[in-house]
Amino acid sequence: MEKVSILHLITAAKNASPFDVNMAFDAGFDKIMSYTNVALSEVAGLTQDAIFSRSPSGVKREGVFIGGRDIDLAMQMLNASKNAMFAPFACAVFADPSGAFTTAAAMIAKVEFHLKKQFNEDLAGKTLSVFGALGPVGSCAAIIAALQGAKIQLVAHRSVADLEQKAAVWNSQYAIHMQVVSGASDMSKQEILADSEIVICAAAAGVEVIGTALLQNAKHLKVAADVNAVPPLGVQGIGVSDDGVQIANSQIYGIGALAIGQLKYSTQHGLLKQMLSADKPQVLEFMSAFNLARELLKK
Repeated sequence: MEKVSILHLITAAKNASPFDVNMAFDAGFDKIMSYTNVALSEVAGLTQDAIFSRSPSGVKREGVFIGGRDIDLAMQMLNASKNAMFAPFACAVFADPSGAFTTAAAMIAKVEFHLKKQFNEDLAGKTLSVFGALGPVGSCAAIIAALQGAKIQLVAHRSVADLEQKAAVWNSQYAIHMQVVSGASDMSKQEILADSEIVICAAAAGVEVIGTALLQNAKHLKVAADVNAVPPLGVQGIGVSDDGVQIANSQIYGIGALAIGQLKYSTQHGLLKQMLSADKPQVLEFMSAFNLARELLKK
């Protein structure tokens, strides 16, 4: 008799995400166990408790999911869990803190898709500006795009120094080169947009970051994506359901939150299913999500 499938959901947060629990059940896991307020130092022990309590055939029916809100801590936890395993006691591990990895992957995959569709171009060499760059979605999206060869401008809304400190860590960790610019005023935003070919907005919900007047002066801008679905939207002129729709009175193609969200949902669902179906244990993070999102857009 086949053993039940179990997903061990590990998070540094106070609560496990109901979204992730629902997604795991819908992807086919029989049982979901959550472990909250987990410190990095505890991840290896929890992982080994999970894998050593089952036979090798039972371990194949297990998975470890890393949640939380901090993308750097999530990657550290993923590596701690992976490094605590050895054959044949190894199971799939998937990190997606606050859904940031799959959301960022879906956003950049959509941007890449419409850049190719409308202009027959790719991300390599494009100047891409990220508003909301300190948040988990914005920072992860920036890293993914940088790894595709884009020139990244991380836009600081308040403290340039805080964002520069984070950027230095990411640049070193992922062997990329992202720059920090100040976007504290409309004048500075105008200067940023004047040099941008792509803009992504992952700022706080319900805050308009870029208005129509700023877009009209962005002569080189080709694609803009916004993950905010709460009015007022982050980028004026993009509808939440827009999927490569030209913004009125501009040459810019907009991608809205629901179009990104649908691909994010499919990507997370697909990765969770991979945890159960793959022949070998999977280690899944933001690049795994980006690669799957790309494949889904080809279908």
